[in-house]
Amino acid sequence: MKKILSLVLALAMLFSFASFASAEAKEEMTLKVMLPDFYTDSDWMTLEDGNPVLQAIYEATGVKLDISWVANSAYGEMTSLTLADPSNMPEVMVMQGPRDAIMISSARAGAFWDLTDLIPQYENLAQGGETIYQNISIDGRIYGIYRARAYARAGIYYRTDYAAKAGITSEPTNVEEFKDLCFALAGLSEDTYCINLCDYYLGTIGIATVMFGAPYEYGIDDEGKIYPAFESPYYQEALDFLRELYNAGGIDPDFLTISSQNWNDAERNENPKAYMRLDCLDNGYRYQEWLEQNLGYSAEEPVVALLTAIPNSEGNIQIWPQNIGASGEIVVTKAVTEDKLPAVMAFLDWLNSAEGQTLINCGVEGKTYWIYDNGYRYTYPEGEKENAATYDNYTHNALHSLNQLGMNVNGDLTPPVEGTILRDEYNLNLLENVKYVIANPCLTYDSETATLMGTTLNQDVQDAQVKYIANVIDLDELQAAYATWHDMGGDMILSEYQAVHDAQN
Repeated sequence: MKKILSLVLALAMLFSFASFASAEAKEEMTLKVMLPDFYTDSDWMTLEDGNPVLQAIYEATGVKLDISWVANSAYGEMTSLTLADPSNMPEVMVMQGPRDAIMISSARAGAFWDLTDLIPQYENLAQGGETIYQNISIDGRIYGIYRARAYARAGIYYRTDYAAKAGITSEPTNVEEFKDLCFALAGLSEDTYCINLCDYYLGTIGIATVMFGAPYEYGIDDEGKIYPAFESPYYQEALDFLRELYNAGGIDPDFLTISSQNWNDAERNENPKAYMRLDCLDNGYRYQEWLEQNLGYSAEEPVVALLTAIPNSEGNIQIWPQNIGASGEIVVTKAVTEDKLPAVMAFLDWLNSAEGQTLINCGVEGKTYWIYDNGYRYTYPEGEKENAATYDNYTHNALHSLNQLGMNVNGDLTPPVEGTILRDEYNLNLLENVKYVIANPCLTYDSETATLMGTTLNQDVQDAQVKYIANVIDLDELQAAYATWHDMGGDMILSEYQAVHDAQN
């Protein structure tokens, strides 16, 4: 039966894929999609309203996208609510955590189509990395198409011009010099801050703790015993540093009220309120380009510096992975019928083509981007910059939300942007720093307790860590939260991970 079904699906897929190559043969299909929205302040123009990007997608594929936008800050919660209500399930949706409990439990419960045997039958999807597909697998099966991301993408960027005003003219070469820079920026004025922090604090804590020397998520000691990363002395050293910086006025005391959608606000203005950010470094070169385009800063003398491989107190370099080669995945839910599945898969495959990637990442040439005579892509032509808000309505702020539907498993096939000093440095860092990125040793280990309770347990610990940084609780109370983690299921998770680890080693 399985072989017959596979043959039927394969034939159906061939016809569906062929339909994208022939405008006459393509069939219309409406696809309900749920995506995280990073720019809720931007209006969204639908296909019915005349959105040229959605129109171009429809003309190329016959697919009408019916998109439900969910604020990124609430996407995790909405994911759980959505998957609990099969009557209102999107057909395609982003799952932000491939190894999160909600992803694992939903896949096991049959909420998503198993794509393991389908992926190899599509030209673009089949080009994805085998290791990354394995990283997102559940019980050896693949339930989504990963959204490719660079491993060595995370780091620190800061304003060198304001650092110079604070008396620091050289980039930090180790953790101690980095701390000196932070406290110098914290003391620059009473109404500005060093680190730009918002309600998405996990990246900041992750980058700092790993840079200081802690493991990622879990560690394995010299005797082969697994332990949670927060029990590393380096982890506590980083938390103590962030707490001290907060007390010194280096972090906005209202950071938890700042949505990640507004994270850029403290930076991208004539008088920034914060001078440093622990985040994805591609945002660092985009910040520099924003300064050039909006405030007339020189492209030849960048005022944004990218910090990556910083040795810790023992001289070791570690970089937080930020992802597992992927930033979530695109899943096909069981709201898609078996008959419709081949057409949906063909569309996902097309989204990884050069045409598909360009439309969801760049938009339509002459509408949201233009090509110079030298072949490079740019955003607004001369005299068109004032129409940026209109373009944003097509793309939800220059595709920074529509691109959440992108996967790029076969690489970036979009029209290239002319290199800049920081872009080139960033791309070089991606290659040179891979060797410093550390992994979660328990990533692919199976733990029933982690699946059922891991998200809640981790959230309780994260809440306590943020309260510690913000000086709401003391060290004893933080340690009490860790003890609760152990008592309420953490010890069982460690035991289950240990059993898998010992069996494999």
